Amino acid sequence: MNLRKLLLYIAISILLASGSSLPSFAQSFHLTNGKKSKTLTFKYIKNLIIIPLTINGKGPYNFVLDTGIGIMLITDPSLSDSLGLKNLRTLRITGFGEGEELSAFVTPSLYLGIGGNDIVGELSAAILKEDSFNLSSYTGTPVHGLIGHEFFSSFIVKLNYSVNTIRLYSQRVSYVPRRGHRIPITIEDRKPYLTAAVSIKQGASSSAKLIIDTGAGHPISLETDSGLPYQVPEPNIRANLGVGLNGVINGHIARIPSLEIGKYKFKNVITAFPDYKDAAGKFPSINRNGNVGNSILRRFSVVFDYNNSCIYLKPNSRFKEAFEHDMSGLELSWSGPGYKRLFIARIEDGSAAEEAGLQENDEIIDINLKPVNEMGMEDIYDLLRSGNKRNLMFRIRPSGTDKVRVVILSLKRRI
Repeated sequence: MNLRKLLLYIAISILLASGSSLPSFAQSFHLTNGKKSKTLTFKYIKNLIIIPLTINGKGPYNFVLDTGIGIMLITDPSLSDSLGLKNLRTLRITGFGEGEELSAFVTPSLYLGIGGNDIVGELSAAILKEDSFNLSSYTGTPVHGLIGHEFFSSFIVKLNYSVNTIRLYSQRVSYVPRRGHRIPITIEDRKPYLTAAVSIKQGASSSAKLIIDTGAGHPISLETDSGLPYQVPEPNIRANLGVGLNGVINGHIARIPSLEIGKYKFKNVITAFPDYKDAAGKFPSINRNGNVGNSILRRFSVVFDYNNSCIYLKPNSRFKEAFEHDMSGLELSWSGPGYKRLFIARIEDGSAAEEAGLQENDEIIDINLKPVNEMGMEDIYDLLRSGNKRNLMFRIRPSGTDKVRVVILSLKRRI
C-alpha cells in the first residue's frame, strides 16, 4: 500500500505545485467548546488505522489516518457526486511512463467533523478520478480516502495501539507523557522523519532517514542508500510489494539483523526492498532512505508532537513479538455487497498456496470451518502467519463453478 501511495502522493504534489495550488485558507482542525482534549476510537485493519469523519455534514466516511500523506486525499471518486461538488478543477500529469497520466480534482473548502463534531476542520482535498488504491477491497470495509498532515499538525496526538484509541490534546496544553522516550523528528514536505540505525549486514550499522508512516503496514521499507539501491540480504523472497502508476511494484522481502530507534533495538526485522527502478529510481531527488510503518509503531504507545519536533515512544505488550511474514502466499481481496465475499487475487510463486493447488479468483468460503464473513481481515491475516507447517482447512469455490471443495494449506515460512 505504501509504495502506491508514495507514487500517487508525489504525482499530486507535483500537480499542485505546478500552478494549481490548494486554497490559501488555514487548513487545520480544532477542538470545539473550549475542550482541551478528546479521545477517539479507531479500527485497526490490515495494519491500517481507520477513523470515521463527516464531510459537509454528510457521512460518516472512513479515512485512513496516515502520517505519510501530506494532503487530504479522497480515493473514492463517487464522493464528488455524494457531496454535490461541481465544476472542480481537473489536474493532470504525465511522465510516469509511456502514455500514462494521473488525473485528480481539487476541491474547494470542505467542512470536516470528527468525534461527534467535537473536532472540526476546514480543508481542501484532492479527489482521484480513479480509485487506484482499492482500499475497500484490501481491508474488507468501505474506505474513502486518507488524511494525515492536517490532523497531526493540529494537535498533540497519542496513538494507543493496545486499545485502539487516539487521544488528542490541544496545542494550548503542555502535554509530556510519563515514561515516554523522546525521539527528535523533522517535518519536511508535510511528513515526519526520524533517524534510525539500520544494520543490513551483521556487525555493520548505518544511519537511515525514514518517514514515520502510519499508512504503511510493514515494519520497514528501504528504498535507496545514497542514491543507489540497497544490497538485499540473503536469504530473501521475490514479492509483489504494491501497485504504482506503472503497474505492479516488485521487490524483495528479507530480514535485516537490527533496527534501532532511539534506545529501542529490534532484531531480525522483516524488511521490504522495492526494486529501485519501480520506486526510488523514479524520484532520485528525494532525500530519504525509506520508511518505518505500523508493524514497528504498533509495539508502542506513540505521541506525535509536531510543534515541538518530537515523538514519544512507550513500549507495550507487543514490543517483544517476533517479526513474521505471511506464510500462505495469498493476496486476498474482498468483494460483493458489504465486502463479505473473499477472493484470491494473487498467489506467490513457490508459496504454500501454490503447492496446495489454489488458484487466482477462487472464492474462500471458510477457514477451519469458520465462515470468512464472520472473521475480521486482521484475524485472517494473523492466521496466515501463525506458524510454520501449521495446517489450515479451506473450503473454496473454484472460479467459474458452483462446486465447493476442501483444500488443506500447510503454512510455510519462506523468510
